[in-house]
Amino acid sequence: MLTELPILSLLIWAPILGGIWVLYAGDRQEETVKYLALGISTITFVLSVFLFIDFDTSSYEMQFVELAPWIKPFSINYHLGVDGIAVPLIILTTFMTVLVVLAAWEVIEKRLSQYMAAFLILEGLMNGVFAALDAILFYVFWEAMLVPMFLIIGVWGGPRRVYATIKFFLYTFLGSVFMLVAFLYLYSQAESFNIIDLQHLQLGATAQKLIFIAFLLAFAVKIPMWPVHTWLPDAHVEAPTGGSVILAAILLKMGGYGFLRFSLPIVPDASLYFANFMIVLSLVAIVYIGFVALVQQDMKKLIAYSSISHMGFVTLGLFIGFSIYVATNSTGGGIMALEGAMMQMISHGFISGALFLCVGVMYDRVHSREIKDYGGVVNTMPHFAAFMMLFAMANSGLPGTSGFVGEFLVILSSYQSSFWIAFLAATILILGAAYTLWLYKRVIFGDVANDNVAELKDINSRETLILALLAVAVLLFGLWPAPLFEIMHPTLAHLFEHVLQSKVAGL
Repeated sequence: MLTELPILSLLIWAPILGGIWVLYAGDRQEETVKYLALGISTITFVLSVFLFIDFDTSSYEMQFVELAPWIKPFSINYHLGVDGIAVPLIILTTFMTVLVVLAAWEVIEKRLSQYMAAFLILEGLMNGVFAALDAILFYVFWEAMLVPMFLIIGVWGGPRRVYATIKFFLYTFLGSVFMLVAFLYLYSQAESFNIIDLQHLQLGATAQKLIFIAFLLAFAVKIPMWPVHTWLPDAHVEAPTGGSVILAAILLKMGGYGFLRFSLPIVPDASLYFANFMIVLSLVAIVYIGFVALVQQDMKKLIAYSSISHMGFVTLGLFIGFSIYVATNSTGGGIMALEGAMMQMISHGFISGALFLCVGVMYDRVHSREIKDYGGVVNTMPHFAAFMMLFAMANSGLPGTSGFVGEFLVILSSYQSSFWIAFLAATILILGAAYTLWLYKRVIFGDVANDNVAELKDINSRETLILALLAVAVLLFGLWPAPLFEIMHPTLAHLFEHVLQSKVAGL
C-alpha cells in the first residue's frame, strides 16, 4: 500500500532530482535526455494515479500525511497531505507534464536538456504547492515555481520574451508578497504555520478583511482575474508551446486552489463580505474578456483571453455559494457551485492545454500564429482538423465534453441565487462558441490560404498520441465525471459547511 510510502515526497522530489539528472546529462546526449525526461515524467504520473487509487473517497480528512520538523524555532515543518481538492490537481499536473515532454520531442533545437529539466523541476514544485500543509512551505513552493517558468519563457520564448517574462514575474511576485505578510500575521495569532490550525483560528472582522485582500492580491493575479490579467496574453504569446500548456493548464489553477485552501476557510466572514465584489469581477471576466477574445488576430492571444473568461466561472462558483445559501437556506446549491468550480478547473486544464498544443502543431509547420495566414488546413491535415474540432467544441461547452459539466453546474447553482447572475454567466456559452468556432472556421475551413498551408503534412504518430490522450480525457470526464465528483464531494461539502460558520473573535 502506498500509505506506507512517502508518496507525496516522491511526487515532489522525484521530478526535481530527475530534472537535475537530465540537466547533468547535457545536450550532447539528446536521445538519452528525451527518454530520461519521458521516463521520469511517466513514473511520476503513475505514482499520482496510485495516489488516486489508494485515496479514501469517503473522508474529507487530509491523507498520505508526512510531517517532519524543518525550522523548529518558528514551528515551520515539512508538512504534506492531500484531500479531495488537491488529488485531482496533482494528477492533472503529472499528466500534462508527460504531454509537454512528448510535445518537445522534435521541436526544441537548442538547450534541450535545460528545457526538459526546467519542466521536470517545475512539475515537482507544482506538486509541492498542492501538497503543502505548512504555510511557509507552501510559500516556498509557490515562489520557487516562478524561476523555471521565468526561464522557460525567457530562454525559449518569442521575440518579446524578455518583456513578457519580466511582466509575468513582477505581477506574480508582488502579489505573493502580500500573501507572505498575511501568513506572518496569522502566525502571530496562532503561533503555528499549520494550514489546518490556521483554518480554525478566530480573528477580528477587520483583520479578516485585510487578510482576505492580501490573499486576493496573490490569487487574483495567478488566476488571473480582471483587471490584473494583462500579463497573461503577453506571457502566452511569447512562451514556447510547452510553457503555454503548463501556464494555462496548471499555473492558472493555483489561484483557484488558493481561494479554496486559504481565503474561504481561514477568513469566511471576510469572504462573505467580499462575495458580491468577487461575483461582479467574475462576471466582468466572463462577459467583457469574452468580447475581447472575439477581436483577436493571434491564435494564442485568443486562447489566452478565452482562458481568462473561462476562469471567471471558477471564481463565480467559489463565491456564489453564500448568496445561494441565503436564498435557499440549504447547503446543496453552494456545494454544487464549488464542485462546478473544481470541475471547471480540471476540464479547462485539458481543453486549454489541447488548444495550445494544436496551435503549436501549426506553428511548428508554418511559423506563424496569425489567423490570416491560415485557411483550408482541413484539406492537408484532416486528422488534425478532427482533433481540433473536438477541442473547439469542448471549449464552447458542448454537452458530452468536460467543458460542459463545470459550466452547467455553476450556471445551475447560480440560478438559485439570481436569474440575472445565471443569465450573464450563461453568455459564455454564446461568446465561447462565437470566438472558438470563428477561429476554427477561419483556420481550418475555406480555400487554402497560401503555399505554406498547401504543403502542410498531417500530424505524425507522436502528435496523434498527444492529442488522442487529451481527447480521451475531455470525452471521459464529459460523459462520466462521477470519479472526480466522488473524490471531491466529501472535501467540498465539509469546506462549505465550515465556511458558513462565523469565525469572528468574540462571537
